[in-house]
Amino acid sequence: MEAVTVREQRVTRVTMPKWGLSMRIGRITEWLAAEGQEVEEGDDLAEIDTDKIAGTLEAPGAGVLRRIVAAAGGEAPVGRVIALIAPAEVPDAEIERLADEARGQLADGLPATDEDSSVTGTVRVAGTALAYVTSGAGEQEIVLVHGFGGDKNSWLFVREPLAAHHTVHALDLPGHGESGKEVGDGGLAAFARLVTGFLDALGIGRVHLVGHSLGGAVCVAADALAPDRVASLTLVAPAGFGPDVDASYLRGFAAAGNRRELRPQLVKLFADESRVTRQLIDDLLKYKRLDGVDRALRTLLDTLLDESDAPAIDVRELLRGPAAAIPVTALWGEEDRIIPATNAASLTHGADVRVIPDAGHMPHMETPGEVTRAVEQAVSRAP
Repeated sequence: MEAVTVREQRVTRVTMPKWGLSMRIGRITEWLAAEGQEVEEGDDLAEIDTDKIAGTLEAPGAGVLRRIVAAAGGEAPVGRVIALIAPAEVPDAEIERLADEARGQLADGLPATDEDSSVTGTVRVAGTALAYVTSGAGEQEIVLVHGFGGDKNSWLFVREPLAAHHTVHALDLPGHGESGKEVGDGGLAAFARLVTGFLDALGIGRVHLVGHSLGGAVCVAADALAPDRVASLTLVAPAGFGPDVDASYLRGFAAAGNRRELRPQLVKLFADESRVTRQLIDDLLKYKRLDGVDRALRTLLDTLLDESDAPAIDVRELLRGPAAAIPVTALWGEEDRIIPATNAASLTHGADVRVIPDAGHMPHMETPGEVTRAVEQAVSRAP
């Protein structure tokens, strides 16, 4: 085995991330940092484009961006080195040796041998098929629960970094993704029982729950149902807190049947509307045309909205009693137009509330580093 020098150990390798089970190659559309620039962990490094989604790659460590191995406009296989970060005192000769090694691997065009560690599966809970993906093998277990109209893939940008240290499960709620499309009455209590049933099916004892929008309300309900099973709650733009919601988005998304109707709704989700790509629209239209989806979404509308288009759920009382002992972190995008950050004022009981600049209703896609760090902190301070 080749010896690893002390200097090499201080070099942080920036690799092409894996955003999705089918991803093999990513394209670097733009470097946001230049060679020789000091960067901190979490700083934006590059814009990455795939056949499914575009996103921002963040620095995995602090130091100087010593070498960009894969130029803007080029492609790189998943798991391969595209840049090197290291302190200034690491000699150029050492950096160039590692860069040459990385260039050779890029030329081979093959993903890293360990790039596909995620496992997909389906379990049946109370007669409902629940699809999921599991990544990582850490001691702490995290379950990610998406929002209305989303699926497990909406967590792509945070699932991989969290899986570096933990076991991470991303779940498709009923009516969404690859799970069964029957949602019953669409009530939070039923969804909470399905989440705790999912924990039972996978043999998960105690879990850190992370929920977005509707999924945030579901996680709170699951916590109230089984507080002894929940180690921490991280809520991302959660439903069920406060009076403000864009009912026109929810109804417009549910009713949209073509690109012209769907796109104006989707742009409301992001602070940066350019994230609404043709591929995103096409994927959502394909989902919405599956048998049972239209009925499921319309049923869930009655859970989320009352007849006057005001929020129909309020989960604040569920955080009382035994559930009050669970540490809660709540994140809102400062530019959220769907469930505005004004709702954060209604979340009390000692919750850690954070408002994220330059993010809309999808902070886990627009500012994934902020969300990842919040989850990591929630895990570390859980009793």
